[in-house]
Amino acid sequence: MEKKHSWGVRLAAGWMRLRAFLPLGYHYRWARVVAWVARDVLHYREEVVLTNLARSFPGKKYGELAEIKDRFYQHFGEIFAEAAWFGGCRGDKGRKKLKDSHLVEIDNSAEFNAFFDRCSSVMLLNSHAGNWEITGGVAQYDYGPESARHWDYPEVVVLYKRLKSGFWDQVIGVNRCAPVLDRDYDGYVESASILRYAVSHRREKKLYIFNTDQHPYRGVQRCEVGMFLSQPTEAMTGGAALACKLDMGVAYMRWKQVERGHYRMTFVPLCDHASETAPEEIMKQYYAHLEQDIREQPWNYLWSHKRWK
Repeated sequence: MEKKHSWGVRLAAGWMRLRAFLPLGYHYRWARVVAWVARDVLHYREEVVLTNLARSFPGKKYGELAEIKDRFYQHFGEIFAEAAWFGGCRGDKGRKKLKDSHLVEIDNSAEFNAFFDRCSSVMLLNSHAGNWEITGGVAQYDYGPESARHWDYPEVVVLYKRLKSGFWDQVIGVNRCAPVLDRDYDGYVESASILRYAVSHRREKKLYIFNTDQHPYRGVQRCEVGMFLSQPTEAMTGGAALACKLDMGVAYMRWKQVERGHYRMTFVPLCDHASETAPEEIMKQYYAHLEQDIREQPWNYLWSHKRWK
C-alpha cells in the first residue's frame, strides 16, 4: 500500500498523523469548534441543509427541523474529529488502538460471516450515514472470534470518488487507508476503475464497500426508486449492477450512533445471488432500509449535499 508521494503530500499526511496521536477525546473538543464555525460563522450550506430537511420531513415544524439541523452540524464536526484520529491508527499498534477504542462494532458478525461464506463475493452498499471516512478500518470493527471470520484486508475493497484536487485526493487517501499502509494492499479503488478491478479479481472472494446514495453523476446508469424521504428519487445502479453482472451477494451497511464515540454497524443481507434480481429492485431495498434509519436518527446523515436535483 505504501506509495511514493510528493514532499507536500508527505508533509501534510505527517502533520495529520502527529495530531492523530492525540486522544480521541481531544479531537471531540475541537469538533465542537468546527461545528460552531460551520453552522454559525460560515453558514456552510445551511440553505441546502434546511431545504433537504424541510422536503424530507414535511410534517415537522420549523423548531423540530432547526433542532435536527443543529444536531447535524454537531455530528458533522465529529466526523472530522474521528477521521483525523483514525489517521493515526497505523501498523499493528494502530490497529490495536482502533480495535480497543470500540469506536465501531459490527453487531451481527456471526450472521454476516455465514452470508459471506455462501456468496461468491459481497457488495456492501454504504451511505453517508455514520462515518464513511473510517470504513477502511472495518476489519477492526468485528469483535467476533477471528477464526470464524473469513474476510480481512486482502478481501476488503473500499471504493472512492476521486477529488478534484490531486493533492488532497492523495492526502485523504493516506488517511482513509491508515490501518493498511504497512501492508501490501490494493483494495482502495477509484470508482471509475471498479469494473476492470472486479472483472480481473472475479475468481477471488471479495467484500466491496460501495457508497451509493449520491445523486447520479452525469453519464452513469440510473434508475427510479420511487419515493425516498417524501421525494421522487433517482439512484445510481453502479454497485447493484456490478453485483448482478458478477452474481455477488448484496448487503446494506447500517450505521447507528449509540453515543458520541460509539457506532453500531450492521450488515443487512439483501440477496445471495444478485444475478437473479434486477439492479432497480436491489436499490429499492437499499433505499427502504436507509430511509428507516434516517427517520430513526435524522441528524445522522450528510444533509449538506444535494441528493435531489
